[in-house]
Amino acid sequence: MGFVDECMLFVEAGRGGDGAATFVREPYTPRGGPDGGDGGDGGSVVLEVDPSVRDLAWLADHPHQRASAGGPGRSRRRTGARGRDLVLRVPDGTVVLDEEGLLADLVGAGARVVVARGGRGGRGNAALVTPRHRAPRVAEPGESGEVKRLRLELRTVADVGLVGLPNAGKSTLLAALTAARPRIAPYPFTTLEPNLGVADTPAGRIVVADVPGLVEGASHGRGLGHRFLRHVTRCRALVLVVDLAAEDPEADLAVLRRELGAFDPDLLGRPALVVGTKADLAQDAATRARRLDPDAIAVSALTGTGLEELRAALERLVAEAPAPQRRPYVVLRPGRPRFTVDRDASGRWHVRGREVERWVLETDLEDERSLERLHRRLRASGVDARLEALGVRAGDEVEIRGRIFEYVPDAEDEGDGT
Repeated sequence: MGFVDECMLFVEAGRGGDGAATFVREPYTPRGGPDGGDGGDGGSVVLEVDPSVRDLAWLADHPHQRASAGGPGRSRRRTGARGRDLVLRVPDGTVVLDEEGLLADLVGAGARVVVARGGRGGRGNAALVTPRHRAPRVAEPGESGEVKRLRLELRTVADVGLVGLPNAGKSTLLAALTAARPRIAPYPFTTLEPNLGVADTPAGRIVVADVPGLVEGASHGRGLGHRFLRHVTRCRALVLVVDLAAEDPEADLAVLRRELGAFDPDLLGRPALVVGTKADLAQDAATRARRLDPDAIAVSALTGTGLEELRAALERLVAEAPAPQRRPYVVLRPGRPRFTVDRDASGRWHVRGREVERWVLETDLEDERSLERLHRRLRASGVDARLEALGVRAGDEVEIRGRIFEYVPDAEDEGDGT
């Protein structure tokens, strides 16, 4: 697989381990009491920037990732092992989106985000002891880990971006300025992926990105324009590459500026330099370059004309460009609701929520007192009120974590006619 700058990723955090429901079993220790330990927390899924990773190809080949589950609790109050976090390496400049929108922008080595949190381990019966319930015979089950469907996009991080129409000579210029060896051929769309190179200048090194050729309408997605243009947003400065041997270089430059502005108006305010290429093929190349822009530079990668002048101009361009805002950030969203209620086509109601599901799983359905306790919890948390507001009727089936209950309204509700 070649260069991959976007992919879908399906991640699942580890399930928490179940708590243990055990009692002390030792000679000469009658009624030793509960000693079940807690389950271990499930592992989380983490994305972390690794500068050695070039693109998203590995994740595109392995789109389903799962963290390890927590271990179950054991007797003698022994806690289960915690699930190991799954750390996935991503390239610098990765943008993470989920179903609600932007989740994180990872820029800089070591930047990380937890994209799916592991489930909490269930408490053992030793932790459930209360003054009124001194010998609980049940323990809490572990909670399920979060499941996320993510979209990853790579936005190349560079000091200077080379932008131009197809076959304008960007790859040849990159090869002449740096040690990079991109694919070069005499036909349009030779470059189908961004290429990076490092140009040495007296003031230091400059990272140069060769962005695949743009066509008119690229800002609206034509020619995979959005995939190419998003790499430009990370560059501190832009070099607008125009073929001086083309039929109308001025029109080509106008197309470039129009497409950049349509995609992101801020790009038009970015420090920029106009470079006319293929000066060896154009008549009076210097004059044609000045028609494009008074500060334009005419270069020829074949003969070396103008390359040293271009290096000096790039050095000044980067020095004058504002310092890049290279800060990773993670979007913090409000906590998810305690529970949700919906109804399927068959008329069955479904209640989902970590806390509600845990209450049901830890309930002994054969014990009347345990069932009464569950009902009080559901009533106090607002589950009954939510079901009634949505139109539940007596006798309807309500499913919570795979267990089916028949809805029976309270006596006072029946007296009110609800």
